[in-house]
Amino acid sequence: MGAVGVPFPISPGLDAVWGYEPSLESMRKLLDIFAYDRSLVNDELADLRYRASIRPGFQESFAAMFPAPRQRWVDALASSEADIRAIRHETLIIHGRDDRVIPLSNALTLVEWIDRSQLHVFGKCGHWVQIEHAGRFVKLLAGFFGETAA
Repeated sequence: MGAVGVPFPISPGLDAVWGYEPSLESMRKLLDIFAYDRSLVNDELADLRYRASIRPGFQESFAAMFPAPRQRWVDALASSEADIRAIRHETLIIHGRDDRVIPLSNALTLVEWIDRSQLHVFGKCGHWVQIEHAGRFVKLLAGFFGETAA
């Protein structure tokens, strides 16, 4: 879901997420990047996520994961085309069409490279498919895992 997995130029949204510096205003901006549906982004959610981000030790460990320049971390998280093409399992790829964190082109590449894959793209959806389309997301997962278990 909203997977990195393949090489791509870092998006401004992902750069902003990985470069987050704690403040209520910064958190609000990040939430606006994550969600297509801005009605999901409110002061209560921003405050809750901000308070979580300032717990002792959190910001230090988060900032240490992806220091600038951040393109190198995108590159490090990418698998080779040969390795991805070698995946033989049934694979479900889910992406928000309007994702500003991870580009939809990543999902299109993955579905092209993985023979036994299916791609579901949710319109009017950002990086939060599981939140913005929760009911359909759960049904999709249940159906996929039900098929593969049978």
